[in-house]
Amino acid sequence: MEDIPLITIENEESFLRQISKPVNEEDLDLENDLKKLERYCKENQVLALAAIQIGIPKRIIYLKNTNLKLVQKKQENKLTKEDEMYNEARILINPIIKEKIGLTEYWEACASCLDSMGLVKRPYEIVIEYLDKNWKKCQETFTGFPATVLSHELDHLDGILHIDIAEEVLNMKLEERKKFRQTHDYKIFEKKGNFSELSEIKKDCTLTKSMLP
Repeated sequence: MEDIPLITIENEESFLRQISKPVNEEDLDLENDLKKLERYCKENQVLALAAIQIGIPKRIIYLKNTNLKLVQKKQENKLTKEDEMYNEARILINPIIKEKIGLTEYWEACASCLDSMGLVKRPYEIVIEYLDKNWKKCQETFTGFPATVLSHELDHLDGILHIDIAEEVLNMKLEERKKFRQTHDYKIFEKKGNFSELSEIKKDCTLTKSMLP
């Protein structure tokens, strides 16, 4: 079985930056697309993946691991074989954000952005409408770290990379990132309130502090 190539900023950045197209039930390639997406995620160490990242510019997301405790164990190289097999195997088709609440911060990485890690503000909670793989319409609330993981993938569907919106970007290899994250973990600033307003307030406060003598 052939390897599934990953689209990166090094080999085809312009492809990553396109806006993915909605999927419809008449899409004859959809079943194969979903199998390809699932196989890539099973065979590689990713938290989640947008279809665009493996050359499928459609609004599909695969969630593999949104468990913060497992992510933290990975940073410390303490994953068991059972942990490594963990897979939520969630498919979201044509997801739409209905609401963004609260404010968090995390040093995000991305397989498509290679060694570029960015400090990104995300909502603490997001309300999403989507279709599952059986075409059932769903509405679901994602809270905490899962909201961060999903927000990152939702940006991919609109051609946005985490390095585009990061407050700071560092270049670090995998093992360096693991050590760095042990002292720079996921942060929750607010669990309530409008995300856009909170992020602007946080930005203004940061700028004010940086201007102080």
